[in-house]
Amino acid sequence: MASVWTLQDAKNRFSALVEAALTGEPQRVTRRGKWVSVVLSAQEYERLRRLDQNSAPSLGAMLLQIPQDDGKFERLPLTAREFPCS
Repeated sequence: MASVWTLQDAKNRFSALVEAALTGEPQRVTRRGKWVSVVLSAQEYERLRRLDQNSAPSLGAMLLQIPQDDGKFERLPLTAREFPCS
């Protein structure tokens, strides 16, 4: 379970907060009794970032999810704009 620090304690004892995060355990920070932040080790952050990137769909996969029903749609009767020539 993550340790909990008040924002004031986290500011006053930042070195201790970082050392605690380096043990591999996330450190929660609260402000006015509400959880507002988490301090992680750089190694844990990179692991989570890689995990997030690996689970994200590729552009190709997203494009293949577009419906391809070849349905007809009504076109608006628009005319081309006329631009004055100098």
